[in-house]
Amino acid sequence: MMSKKDLAQANLENLYRIFTVPEAPDSTLGMIDQAISDNVTGFLQEHVVALERELEEIEKDFADSRIPEDPTFVSEYTEFVKEKLVAQSVHTAAPGFVGHMTSALPYFMLPLSRIMTALNQNLVKVETSKAFTPMERQVLAMLHRLVYQQDDSFYPQWIHKSQHALGAFCSGGTIANITALWVARNRLCGPQEGFAGIAQEGLARALQHLDCAGLAVLVSRRGHYSLGKAADLLGIGRDNLVLVDTDDQNRIDLQQLKTHCRRLQEQRIRPLAIVGIAGTTETGNIDPLNQLADIAEEIGCHFHVDAAWGGPTLFSGTYRHLLSGIERADSVTLDAHKQLYVPMGAGMVLFKDPTALSAIEHHAAYILRHGAKDLGSHTLEGSRPGKSMLVHAGLSIIGRNGYELLMDLGIERAKQFAGKVQQHPDFELITEPELNILTYRYNPAWAQTALQQASAEQQNQANELLDQIIRLMQKYQREAGKTFVSRTRLRSARYQQKIITVFRVVLANPLTTEEIINAVLKEQTELVLRDEIQDLLIALKAMLPSAAGSTRSAG
Repeated sequence: MMSKKDLAQANLENLYRIFTVPEAPDSTLGMIDQAISDNVTGFLQEHVVALERELEEIEKDFADSRIPEDPTFVSEYTEFVKEKLVAQSVHTAAPGFVGHMTSALPYFMLPLSRIMTALNQNLVKVETSKAFTPMERQVLAMLHRLVYQQDDSFYPQWIHKSQHALGAFCSGGTIANITALWVARNRLCGPQEGFAGIAQEGLARALQHLDCAGLAVLVSRRGHYSLGKAADLLGIGRDNLVLVDTDDQNRIDLQQLKTHCRRLQEQRIRPLAIVGIAGTTETGNIDPLNQLADIAEEIGCHFHVDAAWGGPTLFSGTYRHLLSGIERADSVTLDAHKQLYVPMGAGMVLFKDPTALSAIEHHAAYILRHGAKDLGSHTLEGSRPGKSMLVHAGLSIIGRNGYELLMDLGIERAKQFAGKVQQHPDFELITEPELNILTYRYNPAWAQTALQQASAEQQNQANELLDQIIRLMQKYQREAGKTFVSRTRLRSARYQQKIITVFRVVLANPLTTEEIINAVLKEQTELVLRDEIQDLLIALKAMLPSAAGSTRSAG
């Protein structure tokens, strides 16, 4: 009998296999996969990193606005795709590509995507997606259960109920967030005596009926930009998307939130929703969801959690507690094309109340008829592909335990990366990883010491030079095409809340090893020797008091 440690190691090895080893050639999936590998996939394997060309040069290959007059051979077009498109694409699956939220895909997603495309099901209605409709409802129920943990008696009565749904599939987190706030708006402004509802009479009549001057959505400054789109589209107005300051851990400041709520009340603006973030895009931090749920309950507004990034952490027995309170949310956004490892275009919004989506229900005589199980009656988008098949595949093949391993591995790798940054004298950790995202910057040891003795004005000037250094290092690293990190700008409590430029790293790819992490940092220390960066370091040393040590050092 295998020991627990040996079993865990075997599970981890099997998990690696599904990201790297295809099915046997004589299997159905294997034959499809082989056919693909003969062309574009083979080219990708030979060209791991895109050949660096200026965007303006690439644009020349796509500058002709005339539609070709005559047909051409598929083989000829494939060559065009390989040479002009694939060669200039970003290899997001590369283990050294740790700058964005796009990762390696399990090998089985490629042949299954071909099957999905070939079937060409349209999830707008049952007549064009007979088997895919119940599958989509099942996937929504599976993830609803992951989030809300309802008991066995709950799901049979709701999973396939024609006039209700546990959530909605959509093309990504943006549409999911918009859908959540659309439902919240229509429920708050629903039909009542003397008022036919906002969907029928519009926002102006709704505000008159509610006896208020406007509606507002409150979220931290780390909120996703899709919420601004939602405020615009729903007529709330971007000025009424209230961005609340964050604390030193990039989480929403609860006292500031309460202050904004009081201000809105004085201005007769009614809070429509409070949005909590479970995995901020820039730093991966999680808002205090339980406390946000308390405040939303107290003021009587919708509580939405944007868990597009961090939601799958719920698979982890070790880290699930970080999202405590998410089960109290009225709605939750998930993005399967992030940490569920599904190809692009698979977002979801889940609702605690299975009747909530009725607030945006819509019908047509030729489609989406009353009483039908058509999923399009509860979605912003009409025609949609059967992406639920790929999510179903991931949940079935990887399983709960596999996803737990992936979540734990990513967080442990991020902690490992952060430890290496802290141990290196010439790097400065800016935000520690709560999940699997961290930020840091190059800041030579002598400058870190001198900054502690510098005046506020000197700090500002020094940080501006360091910003330029970070931008150049990130540019040079991207152009070299060996490894990649992104960059962003954050307020730093260490430097009087001034905004500084930092490297941002996302550790979601299970193929990213410790050796690759070392290579990322090693390459950055070597980039410091570039003349343009050395000139900036000399200027930095001249600016700071008590600066000591040679600037011409790779650290």
